[in-house]
Amino acid sequence: MLEPYTVLDFTDERGEIGPMILGDLGAEVIKVELPEGASSRRAAPFYKDAHEASDLSSLQFIAYNRNKRSITIDPNSDEDRSVLDELIRRADIIFESAPNGILAALDFDFAGVSALNPNIVHVCLSPFGATGPHANFHGNDLVIAAMGGPVALQGPIDRAPVRISVPQAWRHAGIEAASGALVALTRMRRTGGAQFVDLAAQSVMTWTMLNAMDAYAIQGFNFERGGSTIDNGKLKMELLYETADGWIIALPTSSVMEGCLEWMIEDGIADATYRNIDWKNYDLNIRELDNAPINLYQAQELLASFLSSHTKQELFEFGLNKGITLAPVYTLEELLSLEHIQTRDYWRDLELKDKTVNTPGLWAKPSAYKMSIRHRAPMLGEHNQEIRAELEKPAKLKEPVGQEDVLPFSGLKVADFAWVGVGPISSKFLADHGATVVRVESELRPDVLRANGPYKDNIEGWDRSQFYGDFNTSKQSLALDLKQPQAIEIAKQLIVGSDVMIESFAPGAISRMGLGYEEVRKLNPKLIMISTCLMGQTGPAAGMAGFGYHAAAIAGFYEMTGWPDRGPIGPWIAYTDTIAPRFISTLLSAALDHRRRTGEGCFIDVAQMETALHFLAPELLDLQANGHLATRAGNRSVYAAPQSCYPCAGEDNWCAIAVDTDQQWQALCSTLNRSDWANDAALSDNPGRLRAHDRLDDGIKAWTADKAPADVMCLLQAAGVPAGMVQRSSDLLQDPQYQHRQFYRYFDHQEMGTIPYAGHQYRISSYDNSPQGPAPCLGQHSFEVLSEVVKLSDEEIAEAYATGIVT
Repeated sequence: MLEPYTVLDFTDERGEIGPMILGDLGAEVIKVELPEGASSRRAAPFYKDAHEASDLSSLQFIAYNRNKRSITIDPNSDEDRSVLDELIRRADIIFESAPNGILAALDFDFAGVSALNPNIVHVCLSPFGATGPHANFHGNDLVIAAMGGPVALQGPIDRAPVRISVPQAWRHAGIEAASGALVALTRMRRTGGAQFVDLAAQSVMTWTMLNAMDAYAIQGFNFERGGSTIDNGKLKMELLYETADGWIIALPTSSVMEGCLEWMIEDGIADATYRNIDWKNYDLNIRELDNAPINLYQAQELLASFLSSHTKQELFEFGLNKGITLAPVYTLEELLSLEHIQTRDYWRDLELKDKTVNTPGLWAKPSAYKMSIRHRAPMLGEHNQEIRAELEKPAKLKEPVGQEDVLPFSGLKVADFAWVGVGPISSKFLADHGATVVRVESELRPDVLRANGPYKDNIEGWDRSQFYGDFNTSKQSLALDLKQPQAIEIAKQLIVGSDVMIESFAPGAISRMGLGYEEVRKLNPKLIMISTCLMGQTGPAAGMAGFGYHAAAIAGFYEMTGWPDRGPIGPWIAYTDTIAPRFISTLLSAALDHRRRTGEGCFIDVAQMETALHFLAPELLDLQANGHLATRAGNRSVYAAPQSCYPCAGEDNWCAIAVDTDQQWQALCSTLNRSDWANDAALSDNPGRLRAHDRLDDGIKAWTADKAPADVMCLLQAAGVPAGMVQRSSDLLQDPQYQHRQFYRYFDHQEMGTIPYAGHQYRISSYDNSPQGPAPCLGQHSFEVLSEVVKLSDEEIAEAYATGIVT
C-alpha cells in the first residue's frame, strides 16, 4: 500500500512501533542510529540476560523493529553527515522520539529538516508535547498514564490507583503517530509544504479513558475507580467472576442469564421456577431492585455460584456454542495456545539465536494487498553499505504536490454502519479531517453508547450522551431501519456514492442484510470496505459478539492489571476499543492512498484482538524466550525502582513518582533530603532499590502525605525526577498543558448546548486539526442525506418517513 514512500526512523523505545506499522503496509523504513545504537537496543526485557546492543538482545527492540533496515551515522564524520542530508532529501516521513533523541544528537530540528526537504512530514513524539508549560517535564509509562487520566480510573478504592502493569503509553503513542503521519502526508500532497506533527503521549493516554475524558464537564462529577465493576445507571455491575481455575468476564444480562439457565438448573444452582421469568425483558427491569422478579445483585450472586464450579475453557466453549459472550481472563501462556488465533494464521515464527518463538503477526487482512514481514529487526548498521550504495543512484521522482486550501480528506464520502467504539472512532478520524461521514442507525436500534453516560447534567437521553458524542464528532446522522427491504435499497444508494464503508456487526450480519462486500463491490468496485469485530471474520470464535473489555480479557490485559495479592481488575472498561482504531485509521489512510494511485478498492478484515496483541509483543517474547510470565504488579516496574502512586494531602489524591535511572534516584534523594538513602551502596542501582521497594515506599509516602499532588509533581520535575499528578477528568479540563494545546474543543450541540469534546492527540503545523463539529443527534441529518446524497425526491422522502423506513 505504501511502497512509494520512504520513512526515516529516529525513534527509540518511545514510539518505534509506529514506523514498524508503516513498514508492515509496505513503506521502506530506514532506522537511523548513532554508532552506539538506539537506546531501545538496550531496553529490557533481554534474551537470556545478554546486553550487547549489536546482537539483538533486547526483546523490546526485536518486537517493534521488523520491516526496517539499519544505518549508522557518526555525528563527527563529514561523510556521514552528507549521507544523512541525502537521506533526509529523499525521505517522505521522519519519526523522532524527544526529548534527547537521535535527531537532536545529530543537530537537526524541523527547521533544518524542512530546509533540506520542503515537503517532508516530520513526526515528533514526546511525553507532553513540543511546547507548553509541561513541554520539558520528564515522563515515563506510569507518569504519562497518571497525567493522562486512565490511572485514576483503575483499581479498587481501598488502594492506590493502578496502571496496566506492562508499558503501554509509548505503544499507543507510536501507533497514533503513524496515523498522524499519514494525515500530514495526505495534507502535504494536497496543500504542499513541510508538515510538523507534534504528538503528546499524555493526550494519547487520555483517549484510553473513553467515556471519562470530559465526564466532569458533562455530568458534573468524575467517574471513580471501582475495581472490576462498570456503571449501569446508579448501579455497579460486576464484570469479573471467579471460575474453578481462574477468572472470566460475564455480564448478568438477558442473553447470558437465559443462555446459562438450563445448565444452572442442571447444576442445582437455580431451580425450575427461574424458567418462568421473562428473560427477554429482564434487561429493561435490571435496575428495579424491588420490583423485578430477579434484580441485578441477585442475578450476579446466581451467576457467581454457577461460574465458580466450571473451568474458564468449559465456559468459553459453551458460550461459543450457545452464542453468548463469556470471555476468559487468559494469561499470555494460555493465549499462545488459543486455537482461534492459530486457525487465523496470526502468529509468525521468529528466529532467535537458538530457538524459534511466536510473535504477533499481521494485524489486518486486505483482499487486494498482501501485507508481509519482509525483514526481521536489523542488526546495528546491518545495511550501511546497501543503503549508501543506493544513495549513489539517482533519487526516484516524487509526485507533484498541490496548492489546495482544503482539509486532508475533504471530498471523501464514508458510509458508517459501525457502532459502539472501534468503528465509530475509526470513521470519526476521517470526519474530523474533512470527509463527509454518514452515520447510519435508527430509533429502533440506536447505538448502545447513546444509552450510557456521561449524560449532560446527568439527565438520560439518546441525544445527551457524551460517550456517544466524543466518538462521533463531525458526522451526519441518518436514522434508517435496516430491517426493512426499502431501507437496504437506500443504504445501497448511499454506498454507491461512498469511498469508504465501515461496519462492526458480528461476522455475517452485514451479508445477511444484503450489504456484504461481494454485493456492494458490484455496485461500487472502488469501494474500500472495512469490517472490524472482536475476533475477526473467520475462525472458531469469529461469532463471538462483545465489547472491548471482552477482548481485553482474552488478550491478557485483565491478567496484567491489579495487585499481585488479589485477583485481576482490568483496565478501564473497553480497553481494546482504544487500540484498534489507531491501527484502522492508519490502514484507512494507506488504503485510500493506494486506491488514489492504483484505482483498487478492497475488503479489509480487522480483528480487534489481533491489533491489541501487538501491545504485548515484548512480554510474549519474554515468556517464550526466558520463561518470564508477565502478570499484575500494582504500579511497580520489574526493572526500576522506586515507582508507584503515592498518597498526597486531601481525599484520594495521589502523585505518581517513577525513578528509572541512578541519576534520577540521586535527584529524588536530594529533594527528599534523604542523604542516608543517597549514600547507601545497597540502593545505588535498580536491583538494590527493587529489593528495598517496600522500605522506600514508606519513606516516600511520609514525604508526600502532607503535600498537594501538584506541589509534589513540580518539586520533583524541577529536580529531574519523573512525577505526575494522578489526574481525573476535572483535573484534565484545567490542565495548563491541555489549555495551551487546546486539547478540549467546544461546540454547540443541538440538545446539550456548548460542551467540550476531547480533541486530537497530535497537532499539525499551520493546520487546526480539531473536530469539525459536534456529534449529531439521532436522525438529525436524515432529510439532508436522503435529499442531497441519496438523491431521493421529496415525495420519496415523505414516504420513507411515513412507512417507518426512516425513524
